[in-house]
Amino acid sequence: PGTFLDIVKEINLYTQGWINYYGIGDMKTFISKTAQWLNHRLRQLIWKRWKRVSTRFYGLMRYGIGREEAWKVANSRKGYWRMSKNQTIHRAINKKRLVSWGLKDLNQLYQHRYLSY
Repeated sequence: PGTFLDIVKEINLYTQGWINYYGIGDMKTFISKTAQWLNHRLRQLIWKRWKRVSTRFYGLMRYGIGREEAWKVANSRKGYWRMSKNQTIHRAINKKRLVSWGLKDLNQLYQHRYLSY
């Protein structure tokens, strides 16, 4: 369903509107857990789109994972959701990288909205 950038733009629209509506409440823990889940879900989406072993291998290598470790993770037969919890994938597709791809940080949006009241 669209490119990754289109998905990120749509997520940003929804989360920004949601935080503008509910942001006056004290829900820092809920926002933090939601942001973690969302990042996890995006990692799963990326892993699922890298269908072939070679694509996964070169994708991990491109994001700074060593050759041997990337090969082990790329050849895993575990499911997408379970693999997106993998520490290697977290290092490759970290929060900073997701933000650089255009995803807005929910914690920052909430802090900005909550502190403005």
